[in-house]
Amino acid sequence: MDKGKLYFITGGARSGKSTFAEKLAASFQKKVLYIATCEPCDEEMVKRVKLHRERRPLSWETIEEPYDVETVISTYGNRYGTILIDCLTLFVTNHLLKTNPIDDYSSEDDREKEVLQHVENMAKWLLAVDAHGIIVSNEVGMGLVPDNPLGRFYRDVLGKANQIAASMAHEVYFMVSGIPLRIK
Repeated sequence: MDKGKLYFITGGARSGKSTFAEKLAASFQKKVLYIATCEPCDEEMVKRVKLHRERRPLSWETIEEPYDVETVISTYGNRYGTILIDCLTLFVTNHLLKTNPIDDYSSEDDREKEVLQHVENMAKWLLAVDAHGIIVSNEVGMGLVPDNPLGRFYRDVLGKANQIAASMAHEVYFMVSGIPLRIK
C-alpha cells in the first residue's frame, strides 16, 4: 500500500467536523481505526460520546486514548487503511491539564512546548504509516478573547497546535454550518 494522505478538519463547535471526518474515512473504503481522545468527565460529555459511538459503523475499531496517541499510531497504524483522530482539541486539553493546575500561562511555558511536541509527533506518525490520517480539531481563535488567563493560554496553544497539523496535512478543510470548505 502507498503512503496515505493526512487530512486536517477544523471549524467551530457543532459545525459538522466529526460527521464530515467520518464520511471522509468511510469514503476510502478501508479498515478504519478511530482514536477517541475524550475522557468524559460529566453527564453532557457522556451523552456526546454515546452519540459519536452510535454513529460510527460497527466495523470500525475504536481505541480511547486521551494522552498517548503517538504510541497507538506507531503500534497499530499499518494495520488500518484509515486512522481518524477525534479530536486534537481534547488531546491538547488533556496534556495541558494532565499534571498540576497551570499557574503560569506565559507562552514560554514548558507545558506548551511539550504539548506542541506531542502534536508534531502525532502528525509525523500519521505521515509515516501506510494509512490515511484524519485529524479533527476546533478553531477557537475566531471568537471572543477569553476573559481569564487559562482560557487565553489554551486558545493560543491550540492555535499553534492547529497550525502544526495544518502545515503537515496534505488537505485542510474548514467546516461552516455543515459545509466543508477546502482551504489547502
